[in-house]
Amino acid sequence: MAQTEKKGGLLRKSSASKKPLKEKVVLMYDEIFTTEDPSKCNPRFWEELFLMKVNLEYLEGKLEALDGEELMKIKDNINCLFQHCIQALGEEHPIRVVNALQTLCALIRGVHQKNKSTSGFDIINMLVGFDKAELCMKNLMESLDSLLCAEGSESLKSLCLKLLLCLVTVTDNISQNTILEYVMINSIFEAILQILSSPLSRREHGYDAVVLLALLVNYRKYESVNPYIVKLSIVDDEATLNGMGLVIAQALSEYNRQYKDKEEEHQSGFLSALTNMVGSMFIADADEKISVQTNEAILLALYEAVHLNRNFITVLAQSHPEMGLMTTPTSPIPMTPVTPLGTTPPSSDVISSAELPLDADVQTSNLLITFLKYSSIVMQDTKDEHRLHSGKLCLIILTCIAEDQYANAFLHDDNMNFRVNLHRMPMRHRKKAADKNLPCRPLVCAVLDLMVEFIVTHMMKEFPMDLYVRCIQIVHKLLCYQKKCRVRLHYTWRELWSALINLLKFLMSNETVLLAKHNIFTLALMVVNLFNMFITYGDTFLPTPSSYDELYYEIIRMHQNFDNLYSMVLRLSTNAGQWKEPASKVTHALVNIRAIINHFNPKIESYAAVNHISQLSEDQVLEVVRSNYDTLTLKLQDGLDQYERYSEQHKEAAFFKELVRSISINVRKNLAFNTLSQELLLKEFSTIS
Repeated sequence: MAQTEKKGGLLRKSSASKKPLKEKVVLMYDEIFTTEDPSKCNPRFWEELFLMKVNLEYLEGKLEALDGEELMKIKDNINCLFQHCIQALGEEHPIRVVNALQTLCALIRGVHQKNKSTSGFDIINMLVGFDKAELCMKNLMESLDSLLCAEGSESLKSLCLKLLLCLVTVTDNISQNTILEYVMINSIFEAILQILSSPLSRREHGYDAVVLLALLVNYRKYESVNPYIVKLSIVDDEATLNGMGLVIAQALSEYNRQYKDKEEEHQSGFLSALTNMVGSMFIADADEKISVQTNEAILLALYEAVHLNRNFITVLAQSHPEMGLMTTPTSPIPMTPVTPLGTTPPSSDVISSAELPLDADVQTSNLLITFLKYSSIVMQDTKDEHRLHSGKLCLIILTCIAEDQYANAFLHDDNMNFRVNLHRMPMRHRKKAADKNLPCRPLVCAVLDLMVEFIVTHMMKEFPMDLYVRCIQIVHKLLCYQKKCRVRLHYTWRELWSALINLLKFLMSNETVLLAKHNIFTLALMVVNLFNMFITYGDTFLPTPSSYDELYYEIIRMHQNFDNLYSMVLRLSTNAGQWKEPASKVTHALVNIRAIINHFNPKIESYAAVNHISQLSEDQVLEVVRSNYDTLTLKLQDGLDQYERYSEQHKEAAFFKELVRSISINVRKNLAFNTLSQELLLKEFSTIS
């Protein structure tokens, strides 16, 4: 008997016979693509269709091959197919439900692909018909809701979520996807929450559920009342919120693990040996090759949860075992193509390990620590557009956290100490920090470390001004909390002061280049006011009196930088150019720093002369400082502990619109044919009762 080959819905004998034979399902599709009603000749046509294995590729290809006019001619049959798919979702036989779900995916994508230029209303008409749209879409959403909430097949639930993701992402700009109006009216929010609150469902479908929710929240969020925003903002069920946190933590943890693996692989390779041999001149170039695709979809979900739901803040500090240290079952991993933006969900095996009971020997972690580690990786390289967007979103999330009273309470809690191993960019002038020597400290120290790390490592030609501004704002908001609550944080403040002074030095050295693109005085003013905050209120939140003395020592030691800054802003504020006003603000802000320098420098010079010392030690300078505080006069500056609260709609709408577009495109790309494959489903439903 001749062997049979299959391709694109055609069956061809490998013998001499050249005439191809079509699969029965393909023949049935061809009948739908005529102007005649296919059930006229065969009353059982629709019943039989959903018993056939779906040929997604053929059906989508057929739809895409038609022009608009041809599509309109078969509109009645397309409407009929769509309606029968919805009816089949209520069938008892799971095979029919599976085939109906997959057919809906193909229909929605195929029609949208063909009608990219037309309005959403035309798409609705083409799929379901205006007259029946409301009822059909209501029935569809109710069927999907029932399947998601039922205790039945996990494969069916997976396919329902895939269909919903398909529905949401068929347009690049989800706010132009008018079909989503029906998803707003017939909410599946409770079904998503149920998935997140159940450990079994969460392991299987948590990732898709969280990404779906993040996208639905962004549908026309600035133009109308989005019920998903309203409902997400008031969720207070602990199991649901923790479930959402676990899914996000796992996805970020998976990214961190992949990066660490690549880093270790990279360091043990030939290039690393060569770098060690010739010195560190190539280290920056070498490190660029360590790249793992970022995951904006899951980061967006974290942002929406933190931004919209005050109760979710508690989830950030919820302890779980360090996911990177957990041993996972060594089962064979199927080879799948690497997908952009990390939108592929992590393996369910790894997710389940995150929910194991705590072990005394395992380092505990939480969502915030995992997020800080993730941020430390993506913020290293901001030249890549996706990493730049990820870095910006990380800083926006940290901004929301830094403004939250409860978040600040656990960030600064002395009883919640963690060892947070942030990734540091390899640099020629510093050694790689040993992970084992990290102290256990309150979590706010890790946030400050991350900010210092960013400040130190991004002084470059393509200066990320926006990220620097956000970075300084986060530090300022944390200081405002410390001042308000009189929290004396034991932190190496000198590292922050040094980083800030070096930033000012960089701005001055590159004045001409940077002024062509940025208003550097906004950033300079923020940095100077951070020093003013320490000078004016430092005695209320610095850990010891000697810390305050060290602040003065650093200002005096680096006085040349402040002198140069004053000369620069004075020059520009006395000219009638565009920078007159912003430069003059910096001039006024420097008054106390200049008073400190002008007061102590003569005293130090006098001390050196009297004691015949050419160069004073740090202790000697500190002695002079302590002895001369009484005669120092400083001006009281208003508003140093005030800040403008974060507002998404007024300042970030354009950023989020572009980000959601990028996520929508990539989620759609990842809903490839292989993810909708029937093989596993058919194995599960191998018998029809």
